[in-house]
Amino acid sequence: MAIRKITLLHSNDMHGDFLPKTEDGFETGGLVRLSGYVNKIRKEEEHVVYAMAGDMFRGSIIDSEYMGLSTIDLVNILNPDVAAVGNHEVDYGLAHLLFLEKCAQFPIINANMFITINNARLFEPFLNIRAGGVNILFIGILTKEVLDSTKTEKVVGTFIDVEEAAREVGIICDNYRTSDTDLTVLLTHIGIEEDRKLAEYIDKRWGVDLIIGGHTHTEMNEPEVINGIPIVQAGSGTGHIGRFDIEYDTWRNKIRNYTWQYVPINEETAPKDEIMETMLEMYRTETDTKYRRVVTRLARKLTHPARNQETELGNLYADIMQDESSFDIMLFGSGSIRKQEFGPIVEYQDMLENTPFDDDVHMVEVTGEQFRRIVLHLLRDEAWEGHTEFYQMSRGVRIKYRRSTRTLEEFRFNGKDITDDMHLRIALQHYHFMSFDEFMGVPLAEVVQNMRPRIVMSSQNNVIEEYFSTHPGLDAHVEGRIEIVE
Repeated sequence: MAIRKITLLHSNDMHGDFLPKTEDGFETGGLVRLSGYVNKIRKEEEHVVYAMAGDMFRGSIIDSEYMGLSTIDLVNILNPDVAAVGNHEVDYGLAHLLFLEKCAQFPIINANMFITINNARLFEPFLNIRAGGVNILFIGILTKEVLDSTKTEKVVGTFIDVEEAAREVGIICDNYRTSDTDLTVLLTHIGIEEDRKLAEYIDKRWGVDLIIGGHTHTEMNEPEVINGIPIVQAGSGTGHIGRFDIEYDTWRNKIRNYTWQYVPINEETAPKDEIMETMLEMYRTETDTKYRRVVTRLARKLTHPARNQETELGNLYADIMQDESSFDIMLFGSGSIRKQEFGPIVEYQDMLENTPFDDDVHMVEVTGEQFRRIVLHLLRDEAWEGHTEFYQMSRGVRIKYRRSTRTLEEFRFNGKDITDDMHLRIALQHYHFMSFDEFMGVPLAEVVQNMRPRIVMSSQNNVIEEYFSTHPGLDAHVEGRIEIVE
């Protein structure tokens, strides 16, 4: 019996989280220490592979100022062995992503983005890596939400159904998994719930051993095993990293044993990478000069602890957008708020990092009956699994929803019941408007019969910045606008 030992590190959803956080003098996270940890393990262990499961981009001024080029530069120093495409990798445009791929000194894979004209894949679908005498086949799979970011790219498609994606995995395994392949790892960016479904569809004959995922920022204490396949994520940002220590039996061609850890990145676990620190400081100095000016001072620190619930920050942003507007209700995308804590002193870079997706705002008119259907769709069971869109609603809304019966016990606006024949004007960001049918659960073609939709704001961040600068001391509270009864 020949046992090979491999250490497989993985992270996901970095989102430009380059800088450390300090609390009570203790430093956690940051790209300098994450790189230091990876370097340390590469020195301590003989055979180390490091994989990134998508969404390097978005979330910081350093990233957005250079449209991801700074991120590629920094990740080149981090030096992953393989990275998968995430949905935010296309935020700066598909052509720009293909340019960034040329700047990357590490391989980027994806099996299910393709040119619709001839079905040619946009990226290499897989990568073979040999470590410690073990051949590892990585296959990249992307979330269906990439279509929402590339709607203007008519020639780009993807396998949006998990079952179809699983068949694509089978095709790759049948064609490219050889007798020399020992381990097969799916490097996905489809979210934990979709990873579970994907694992169920995997045919054991394909030999898939692990699923390393991203997208839902899931923190885990141990792998979740579905259909015999361990599934893991490593939260988000640079505060943690996942670590497999695998014993592989080359005689029986199978994993004999493995352990997995969700490792915190801090002063105790990770030294600093001085090269990374020097490069990061260069970018930080450039952006600080431009973006470190105070925009406003809030009354106190406001929070956004979870996407699928009413939050202080959510109410603040929804109210800002609705104030003195031509519409009744703002539906502000919960996922477009990126910080869990914000303020009380808000610098320009804080503002942009908290709402990095500077969208147009569209207004549509809906009947009370249509709005009821929209709300019931938004609060469906999938909303609590973290894989659907959720919205923060502006003042005047009162919704009480009972999950056990899937019914609205209160459905009011400005103190009055919303009746089916009422008409309400609602507003939503461009990203959500472009996916109206899917996100709202009501066909846009039906809604446009009430009123032709129109753009009422060309930049949400222009509105937010102006409101911040003219309204010092802003405060917001959770008021029971959206009450969920178990």
